[in-house]
Amino acid sequence: MTSPAGASGLLAVTVGEPSGIGADVTLAAFAARDTRSLPPFVMLADPAMLRGRADRLGLDIRLIEIGPLEEAVGAFQDGVLPVLRLQNHQVEGPGRIDPANAAGTIEAIDRAVALALRGEVSGVVTNPIDKKALYDAGFRHPGHTEYLAELCARAGGDPVLPVMLLTGPELACVPVTIHIPLAEVPKQLTRELIIETGRITARDLVARFGLAAPRLAVSGLNPHAGERGAMGREDETVIRPAVEALRAMGIDAVGPLPADTMFHRQARERYDVALCMYHDQALIPAKTLAFDETVNCTLGLPIIRTSPDHGTAADIAGTGRVRPDSFVAALRLAARMAAGGRATASAEA
Repeated sequence: MTSPAGASGLLAVTVGEPSGIGADVTLAAFAARDTRSLPPFVMLADPAMLRGRADRLGLDIRLIEIGPLEEAVGAFQDGVLPVLRLQNHQVEGPGRIDPANAAGTIEAIDRAVALALRGEVSGVVTNPIDKKALYDAGFRHPGHTEYLAELCARAGGDPVLPVMLLTGPELACVPVTIHIPLAEVPKQLTRELIIETGRITARDLVARFGLAAPRLAVSGLNPHAGERGAMGREDETVIRPAVEALRAMGIDAVGPLPADTMFHRQARERYDVALCMYHDQALIPAKTLAFDETVNCTLGLPIIRTSPDHGTAADIAGTGRVRPDSFVAALRLAARMAAGGRATASAEA
């Protein structure tokens, strides 16, 4: 059963890497909450770290440590940022990785996912993590997305395939393989993985984005989609059969298409989401077209999760030079998804 907090549309926001700009964009967005029309959210972080960053940025923001989660919406509406205190202390030091912060970074993710799985919040918005800092602390997952999938799988008892959707005002992309070396892509790219990724993408575009009949454009792996096998066989032996299987399921999928001609304006008008074969094939066009407005949304999970589509940017943390646009877009998209979907897969800033 959904709790009163979940029913109210409350979102849980994780701080991410404390030395990066997660706190900066969150605080900057909250400071402009009235003009930005933000949905209510609760921050999972060390309150002392947040106060220190707000002071450093010269932001006059009131924070309150909440007890019952039901207090969060009222506090937010009264102009006070509600914070759930972490058990682990976090150090406020922009640009300086502190190994002691890793435990709090992971704790915030764990607790936010648990709140969402229990229905106490409507969704989770995660700020960027520094994977190297977490690896050094014993973190053994390729990235944020894969860790969220494991948390959900542990809770539900069944495997979860996370699907990364990058969605901006002009383009929505899904990388089939995500955080693996480029040399590993041909080895891990299978017909079954493409089919399951396409199936989950189409299903969630219907259920969470309100698209009646999503159109999927599937890229090739090799230059010119392999030139009928002249530049690699994967396009014909792996990707094309996967596209045919998706079409047999009733999914509107076309491909494999040459990746170098998929992303110009006229081409984008012919599909709702581009299914790409590896990380950079999807993220380069998405970030090039709308770096500050693109949102990272994880499909395939039993919860709603979005994230700003940028890194920790530790070099500008604490300087006041950040733009919270992508974070704001992530908040708005999570709220819209929780409210029952929307008419397009492209996010609005």
